[in-house]
Amino acid sequence: MAGGFFALLDDIAALMDDVAVMGKVATKKTAGILGDDLAVNAEKASGFVSSRELPVLWAITKGSFINKLIILPIAFLLSAFLPWAVTLALLLGGVYLAYEGAEKIYEYIVPHEHIENETEDENFSKDEILALEKDKIKSAIITDFILSIEIVIIALGTVIGKTITTQIMVVSFVAIVATIGVYGIVALIVRMDDMGYKLIKRSNGKKGLALSVGTFLINALPLVIKSLAVIGTIALLLVAGGIFAHNIDFLHGILRSIPSILKDFIIGLVFGFIALIVVNIIKKILKPKKK
Repeated sequence: MAGGFFALLDDIAALMDDVAVMGKVATKKTAGILGDDLAVNAEKASGFVSSRELPVLWAITKGSFINKLIILPIAFLLSAFLPWAVTLALLLGGVYLAYEGAEKIYEYIVPHEHIENETEDENFSKDEILALEKDKIKSAIITDFILSIEIVIIALGTVIGKTITTQIMVVSFVAIVATIGVYGIVALIVRMDDMGYKLIKRSNGKKGLALSVGTFLINALPLVIKSLAVIGTIALLLVAGGIFAHNIDFLHGILRSIPSILKDFIIGLVFGFIALIVVNIIKKILKPKKK
């Protein structure tokens, strides 16, 4: 009896050790896409009055957890009964990520019309502000759903072939850590300017550490968000390129003389611009002609 109990403990210890190792690998694999997730959500959660930033972020965070509760069971069912569908979803997701990265580069390089925010300088009623807030939260949750699919599928791709128990524990762990990590950092980012204003107020206008740090935090916020956008774009292309390089046989042997990170970026960029061209052609075909 005692021997069976200790054997069970040994099995549990071995399982947890396996989960820890695979969890570390899966987290590394998903780290790239988390950069874009962070950039997107920092942008989505900013732009509100100070008192509404954290409630909005909490609403998006809850939506993110619900997204993962929907995605995870579907992913595990596919892994158990249609494992080829996981690879297909991974490749389709790679196309989407590559397209997103290429589109951001295209929009930066090629001049295009920017839609100005016409609501910034206008006075809105409380109901109108809440309606705008709900729209932004909804948009952020939809974006999170797409990115969550990629996080879950990429994490699942690292444990294909393992037992279903290991898959559930590893992927669920990565999903939870990703959500808490991303939205925790976003909360710190969107409150940078508030922390800066508080430090400046505390300094009473006198030169010193509080004034310097406060001014730095206020000036750094837009730069941090812009930097995250750049990092996120690069991460999108690297993750997409890595997906294609590891799952498409004929890509294994190309560009062997260059570092793998550069290879992944180039492959992601090429696939991204191909997807961008195809999407733009489809848009032109479907665009209604002006009479």
